[in-house]
Amino acid sequence: MTELFTPYKLRDLTIPNRVWMAAMCQYSAAPEGPETGVATDWHFAHYAARAVGGTGLIITEATAVSPEGRISPYDLGIWDDAQVSALRKITDFVKSQGGIPGIQIAHSGRKGSTDRPWKGGAPVGADEHGWQPVAPSAVPFDDGHPVPHELTTDEIAGVVGQFADAARRALAAGFQVAEVHGAHGYLVGQFLSPHSNKRTDEYGGSFENRARFALEVVDAIRAVWPDDLPLFFRISATDWLEEGGWTADDTVRLATLLRDHGIDLFDVSTGGNAAGVRIPVGPSYQVPFSSRVKNETPMPTAAVGLITEPEQAEKILASGEADAILLGRELLRDPYWARHAARELGAEVYTPSQYGRA
Repeated sequence: MTELFTPYKLRDLTIPNRVWMAAMCQYSAAPEGPETGVATDWHFAHYAARAVGGTGLIITEATAVSPEGRISPYDLGIWDDAQVSALRKITDFVKSQGGIPGIQIAHSGRKGSTDRPWKGGAPVGADEHGWQPVAPSAVPFDDGHPVPHELTTDEIAGVVGQFADAARRALAAGFQVAEVHGAHGYLVGQFLSPHSNKRTDEYGGSFENRARFALEVVDAIRAVWPDDLPLFFRISATDWLEEGGWTADDTVRLATLLRDHGIDLFDVSTGGNAAGVRIPVGPSYQVPFSSRVKNETPMPTAAVGLITEPEQAEKILASGEADAILLGRELLRDPYWARHAARELGAEVYTPSQYGRA
């Protein structure tokens, strides 16, 4: 048995292998009306294909805790009970194929109200289903982006409650893993980084103050999420800024802190909070950040970022740089990546009876 196809247990949940699907927005939900934020046939087919392909854990796209928490008007939501049943259809199918369904619970903050990427991804106004974004500070993400509304302390408490309500609905929808989206410059990450958080109250300034919102969100979710099911946290380990941003040292410090608050695994990515930065992209370029967290803290990690080859993924796990592999674009290219990897590495992966003769 290879490392990549060894089951992995977190709390009382056993994930059948270490090939996991990272959250990736599909921008395919209705932007208005009674179907706003509701999963569609596209979402079902998209996630079902990866489950049939042998992926052990499938994390749905960033799913918003409120309408203004979406990245685009076309994102999935989990702020309304009416959004649960379509998600339940997906989780039931993933489980029927031996996989584990996970959900990324998210709020876009100042990076919300943008168009779909293939339409350019620019901010959109009310005439295109847009809204005024919110943030820890009234600082726009980039030139051409609107100045966000600075959240009051009462509004912050309201958003924390929205995360908890979203987790309750996620459980009702059948998800077995929940992940807090604290990466890529969205709301939780905006609070963490001094680049985007200019507050002078108890939510800004020191590391402890900037981490307060993340801790409150985690505590609120952990209070309603079952003790026997794991809770992940996706982190951007660095803003890739020379100064004035979130750093790898901050990430290591936060990992230890969040472990004590009930986070079971760090999904380690980078970037997204500062516009125009130069990122040294290449194969496995984010793996060293996962390795630091895994080897300097008690926090297990999953590595992500230009991991495309089975032997590459196996080496990352075997060398102790991560506990699991999260695939993004590679799973868009090949829904059956896990099956192909198992064949290459001499391992086995679940095969539906209908496909056995192949």
